[in-house]
Amino acid sequence: MTQTIGILTGGGDCPGLNAVIRGVVKSAIIGHGWRVIGIEDGFDGLLNLDKCTPLTLESVRGILPRGGTILGTTNRGNPFSYPVEQDGVIVHADRSDTVVANIKTLGIDALVTVGGEGSLKIALELGKKGVPVVGVPKTIDNDLRETDFTFGYNTALETATDALDKLHTTAESHHRVMILEVMGRYAGWIALESGIAGGADVILIPEIPFHIDRICSAVSSRSARGSHFSIVVVAEGAFPAGGSRVVAHEADERQAIERLGGIGQFVAKRIEQCLDMDVRVTVLGHLQRGGSPTTFDRALGSRFGTKAVQMVAAGEFGRMACLKGRAITSVPIEDAVRDLKLVDPTGEIVQTAEELGMMLGR
Repeated sequence: MTQTIGILTGGGDCPGLNAVIRGVVKSAIIGHGWRVIGIEDGFDGLLNLDKCTPLTLESVRGILPRGGTILGTTNRGNPFSYPVEQDGVIVHADRSDTVVANIKTLGIDALVTVGGEGSLKIALELGKKGVPVVGVPKTIDNDLRETDFTFGYNTALETATDALDKLHTTAESHHRVMILEVMGRYAGWIALESGIAGGADVILIPEIPFHIDRICSAVSSRSARGSHFSIVVVAEGAFPAGGSRVVAHEADERQAIERLGGIGQFVAKRIEQCLDMDVRVTVLGHLQRGGSPTTFDRALGSRFGTKAVQMVAAGEFGRMACLKGRAITSVPIEDAVRDLKLVDPTGEIVQTAEELGMMLGR
């Protein structure tokens, strides 16, 4: 019989995480009389029992409109490949047995993992070691399969669209090309949908390698028609045909995945080389992760949180809460993380952008 559940938030932060935590705590305590243990800093918290503390109704009072996560998070705490220093050298050790032992010590009967692809893959592996796990999908990139939307995406999209609205006025005033670099390592959903909503002239996404000469031609054609400015929105993972992604920081022993950044400047420099126009770059960066969640993300996070508790009560372990149409249901975590949900280069939304006269670099 379930008496205690644990909850952690892993990977990058995003708006709506606190709504999920609140949903889990309120549903577990009010609906079932269970105890809830909050685990700080993702899976790192399960390696240090001092980071595991009870959550009460008072703990979650007033957190619904707050961005970030009251539990803290990290995207470097994989217990199956944990960086430790030995003789001055960083090596990666499997500390998952310690995590499993600590879960038993805490008396946790089920673990709710709120995260993206990486965190949910870790949860899946812990499930194979006997930990009853339930997943909640979280990523501003909206690239998790088996759910129509992830919470956090809508807020990030609003932030990017608002930025494009503001860039329009200064671009037109100064007759400039304004480039907005947004997040999106492999999936271009933020760039594509904010570009459509914000009236961008060029949209560059990872799924469609771009040709700089065609971008310059599109910008030049706008000038010839009397529009002496252009708005370009580019996902951080976009890259030129025949080229590669622009990397700000290479992967190393502490950071398993390279940090992307600089594609906006890359595109700007090449437009300036072929056109006599002023080009400026704005990088939204972590602004997309911050701030109060939108109504949509607050509601979706709350629904995911209560659904996670329902899944625990029903013994639906190894599964992830998801949104299908307007209904919240669940799917096996394994199905959700088998690969990423990417933009279809020939799909309806890309076709919509192109029929609106937006140039996608091809």
